[in-house]
Amino acid sequence: MVKTDSIPALLPTYPPYPFLLVRGEGDRVYDNHGQAWWDFYGGHCVCATGHSHPTVVKAVAAQAASLLFYSAAAAIPVRDQAATQITAFAGMDSVFFCNSGAEANENALKVALLLTGRKKLAAFQGGWHGRTLLAMSVTDDPKMTDPFADQLVPTLRLPFGDLAALAAADLSEVAGVILEPIQSMAGIKTAAPEWFQALRAKCDAAGALLIFDEIQTGMGRMGMPFAAQFYGVRPDLITSAKGLASGVPMGALLMTAAVASKLKSGDLGSTFGGGPLACAALLATVEVIVKEGLMANAKSAADLLRQELVGSVVSEVLGEGLLLGLRSAHAAALKKHLMVEKILVGGSGDPTVLRLMPPLNVSGEALQALVAAIHSFPQP
Repeated sequence: MVKTDSIPALLPTYPPYPFLLVRGEGDRVYDNHGQAWWDFYGGHCVCATGHSHPTVVKAVAAQAASLLFYSAAAAIPVRDQAATQITAFAGMDSVFFCNSGAEANENALKVALLLTGRKKLAAFQGGWHGRTLLAMSVTDDPKMTDPFADQLVPTLRLPFGDLAALAAADLSEVAGVILEPIQSMAGIKTAAPEWFQALRAKCDAAGALLIFDEIQTGMGRMGMPFAAQFYGVRPDLITSAKGLASGVPMGALLMTAAVASKLKSGDLGSTFGGGPLACAALLATVEVIVKEGLMANAKSAADLLRQELVGSVVSEVLGEGLLLGLRSAHAAALKKHLMVEKILVGGSGDPTVLRLMPPLNVSGEALQALVAAIHSFPQP
């Protein structure tokens, strides 16, 4: 018999930080001893407008006081406003609201299978799309997906960013092709703009739907609203979550009119998707990103880091905007050093790459603290 007193009430998932986090403000979080930490991890790319931005807090509080929740069984003004705002921001035509990135990807893949009638998907080596069954089908993480192999949809897996491999691929039986425009978990891997253009043309020729998983690249993080605009490609479907509502759980499946026109009532659904609180937070998030110039800040912050880290233990700064990778032969030791300096960063699937995913309003003070800490790393 298992001793219940040895089982924690909260099931362990990830190893936590070595402190209790009790408060956040802007680009800092504070532990239970009152110590401040510069947050270059952002709750895993979630806190787009910083921690507890006053505009977001005010919008959520006002919405909670007037209508905390009602499902899609009722039309709600804030939901309609959020749909209008996010489709315009993303350059798409229609949106289905859900609750998470995995759920957004699951529904995107379901739409591709439904509308094409095909039984196969395509994705890329190093891609990571979530833990639901269709999302796992296209995720390249054998330790997570192998136990469910018999339940997963057949998936063609291609090299990311490889023009020759793309040209040779047969997509004639593929319902949808999904990709992260920047592969985050894989170590901030990017591809050339012409590869994205070729992928769009390849999908058009094969009748496959193109899905951009913009759960991390979206909401201004690359210095443009979404990577679709950054690379000049309009996919059939864009998935969004994480920074979409500044930390209030929310996912979105954005689509073109051509896709939306083929879906009928009942094809998609979610009890909590598009809840009033999340929609109010989304509206406030877009307002802050636009009014405070956070996309421009993402660009300038990236430029500063590239300039200031020359000659440091960081041999290369990868990525775009504020989805960055720091390549270093001493990445593990550097991460520990940054913890000592009260700076939070993320690891990746590449042991030589640390990830930076800070709030888009990360301050000059925070950037200079990071630069100084990296330059103070005692190189072997």
